[in-house]
Amino acid sequence: MAGKQVKVTLIKSMHGRLAAHRACVTGLGLRRMHHCVTVQDTPENRGMINKVSYMLKVEEA
Repeated sequence: MAGKQVKVTLIKSMHGRLAAHRACVTGLGLRRMHHCVTVQDTPENRGMINKVSYMLKVEEA
């Protein structure tokens, strides 16, 4: 039941960003710069990734 997964890394600081963008990064489980998490490739997670894509590095896991 694993499904597809995506590895997401925060490469830019959350400091000074819009509150909604900070919430998306936190919702993905990222806590600090260069922190990596693996999340399910669902439409909900894809939406958050697309919203803050300028701050992230995304790889297939």
